[in-house]
Amino acid sequence: MSIVALTEASSSNLGSVQVRELAVQLGIEVTNSQDLDDYVLLLKSFEAVLKKIEDGRDYIYPSLELQAVSTSRRFWRPNAHDNPFNAWSHRCELVSINPVNDILKDRTIVIKDNISVGGLPTTLGAPPTAQSANGERELSCIDATVVSRILESGAIIKGTSTCECFCASPLSFTSDTGPVHNPRLRGFTAGGSSSGSSVLVAAHFLASKSNGHYGETTELAIGSDQAGSVRIPASFNGIYGLKPTFGLIPYTGAASMSPMIDHIGPLASSLEDIAALLEVMAGYDGLDSRMSPEAPLRINVKPYVDILANFRKQLQLKPGLDRKWRVGLLKESFEMDGVSPEVRRIVHEAATECFTAVGLTVEEISIPMHREGPIIWTASTRPSMSGPLCQGKVPGHLSFLPPHLQTQWPPSQELYETMTKLNPALVNIWFSEKYAEKFSDPAIQAKAHRKVFELRNAYDQALNDVDVLVTPCAPTVAMPHPKAAESEDPSASILDRLATAVGVTSNTCPFNVTGHPGLNVPCGFVSVPNHPGIQLPVGMQIVGRRWMDEELLQVAALFEKGKEAHSK
Repeated sequence: MSIVALTEASSSNLGSVQVRELAVQLGIEVTNSQDLDDYVLLLKSFEAVLKKIEDGRDYIYPSLELQAVSTSRRFWRPNAHDNPFNAWSHRCELVSINPVNDILKDRTIVIKDNISVGGLPTTLGAPPTAQSANGERELSCIDATVVSRILESGAIIKGTSTCECFCASPLSFTSDTGPVHNPRLRGFTAGGSSSGSSVLVAAHFLASKSNGHYGETTELAIGSDQAGSVRIPASFNGIYGLKPTFGLIPYTGAASMSPMIDHIGPLASSLEDIAALLEVMAGYDGLDSRMSPEAPLRINVKPYVDILANFRKQLQLKPGLDRKWRVGLLKESFEMDGVSPEVRRIVHEAATECFTAVGLTVEEISIPMHREGPIIWTASTRPSMSGPLCQGKVPGHLSFLPPHLQTQWPPSQELYETMTKLNPALVNIWFSEKYAEKFSDPAIQAKAHRKVFELRNAYDQALNDVDVLVTPCAPTVAMPHPKAAESEDPSASILDRLATAVGVTSNTCPFNVTGHPGLNVPCGFVSVPNHPGIQLPVGMQIVGRRWMDEELLQVAALFEKGKEAHSK
């Protein structure tokens, strides 16, 4: 370690008392008076360096500066009539003045409200007091990398979508603005944390098929996924949702939960739209340290749209397949706690019947370590999750965090009480970090990281024998919001609010730590007791080899064709 200079901050109040307090926190005692004076000077020098940075001007990387748009950056909160499912956070109308391609020309899209859109607040689904002491939200001074790329491709950004409080819920009742409702059945979950994004796409699809009132909707959406937050709401809403290979899409400009599991992914009602969004957003941006040397440069991003289109064309022209595709039904995923008998049966039958109908080989494959996936996900991320998620801490590698995203830390008693009522999962993250610091050995988290490599290798070995793995996505169909969330019952316990979320991501979160791409594919419906005529979607997850995301699109296209053939 180098010391820049020995100097004192002009307004420093640091002295021997404060240094002794720091020593106590470390469990040590500085007994030598000269040593104490020297450490005071060293820390005052450090304080002066930090003060110099604090007082200096900030820097916005050129590629993150606000894109020129043909409309203003004006935003507004939609009224209840236009927002019947509480899926919108804020509305706007952003169109690039100088798009560089027309892949998404005139397509409407919404951005999850943990991703920076210049000129708009980024609420994280949290109350304003969680972001500033005075309750005022700062407006974003940057466009996230994916937002810039979407604008450059000709899309119309219609606004930001409601997300769950600090993205810490796989269900949809924790946002500060209230529950997000499933467009097929009000009062039922839409899944989370990309709740609003999934609902606006699903509502757009449903509006094209019926005369119901769905309010303002969008054709496309993007969300973020740390444990299943794109795939779970896609499953509950009957649309496609892709968690891409880790590091394929830059995360720059989005609020982080934990850098090792942060993904941005597309939500859409068709595979073609998933392919288009993937092609637009993918590729190295020079800022996101999640991107490895395997991440393609922008000029080397695969032409996902053409790959899918050509594959569809081949399926039409030839009765047989040029390649012998093998599908592995991941045995342990169907046996996970919480997977309902209906979902287990529908996913298993749909995969077997529809893939077989178009000539694919379907076989059961066992990966015993998959059962440990949720445990490894938790142990490798939870001890340090509060840092980036709640405290705005940077990781040890070079990072560009959105300058407008500030959090209140340490939390006040008032904030604790608010969060306990709104989303106690977040408070659990606070406590988990403190537990790990005081009662757990850091070597355990390091070991959990090594177990991630073991889990990744287990999936990689299985994917040497089959092309894709198939699992249930969400373990059930959408369920009612907890009564405590709907009624805001102050007497409801923490577990009253969280019980329905237990185990929801067991089949999705393992692939966040290992980085494998996962795609939710709608595969069936379940009737809802006491709601005649209502059916809720079942989702099947297809998992593929890392950096081979196009194969998920191709296998999903084969599933669609098999579904057509099987229904005749």
